[in-house]
Amino acid sequence: MIGETIKKLRQDKKMSISELAEKANVAKSYLSSIERDLQSNPSIQFIEKISNVLGVSVNDIINEKDSQSLEELDDEWLKIVQEAMDSGVTKEQFKEYLAFNKWRNKQED
Repeated sequence: MIGETIKKLRQDKKMSISELAEKANVAKSYLSSIERDLQSNPSIQFIEKISNVLGVSVNDIINEKDSQSLEELDDEWLKIVQEAMDSGVTKEQFKEYLAFNKWRNKQED
């Protein structure tokens, strides 16, 4: 899904995969594997590099446009997410935290 979004945004900008990889300073092979959905969990740092070159926000790449179940993030949530990304928190680490927090909440009930 992220790969499809990146590919569409890249094609909309009429950029080749080589051009995007070079401008974003990422490996062409890795970018290709993301776009083809062979790799599905890119780091936030990778997404930031790509979004900067494509001229879109990280949020534009991460969020699925067609998803009706996701509410738009307010400014405070966006700041918190940006701070987490800036500090190097990966999606996996954040998912682990959420799983732990759910477990902890069940223990308290």
